[in-house]
Amino acid sequence: MLADGTFLFNLDPQLLFDALLLAVAVFFLFMLMSYLLFNPARKLLQDREERIKNDIDAAAADKEQAAALKAEYETKLKNVDKEVDVILSEARARAKKSAVKIEEEAKEEAARIIANARKEAELEKKHAMDDMKQEMIQIASLMAAKAVAASIDTNIQDTLVDETLKEMGESTWLS
Repeated sequence: MLADGTFLFNLDPQLLFDALLLAVAVFFLFMLMSYLLFNPARKLLQDREERIKNDIDAAAADKEQAAALKAEYETKLKNVDKEVDVILSEARARAKKSAVKIEEEAKEEAARIIANARKEAELEKKHAMDDMKQEMIQIASLMAAKAVAASIDTNIQDTLVDETLKEMGESTWLS
């Protein structure tokens, strides 16, 4: 208080008391609001921060795993080319073996067919020679029978046939 009964800056004790009470009330209100509003908001922000951090960590782990899988797949792709080459070379080798086997079987079959044809030709030749021999014997018999019809007996006739065959020779029968 000043000598003239006025207060400094017109601050009377009631005003100071009211200001102090208001400051205490604001402080308690701030504490109450802090407890009721700010702490949940801080907790919410902290939880969000942790979730974002976890998401970032998970994303980094996923990125590392993806890089490992990519490297593994690239390795497999390189190995696939090698496996394709191996499979193709094996298939070519099998195809060559099959071709050689088929060719050998065809040659064997051709040789069998040729051998059978030769045997058949030989048999046909023998049959033709036998048929020709029989025809000549019949012709010779008929000629001899006509030439010596009643005067020659069967022993003489057989002798004449044998002599005729000897005269004609074996080479005639074989050709």
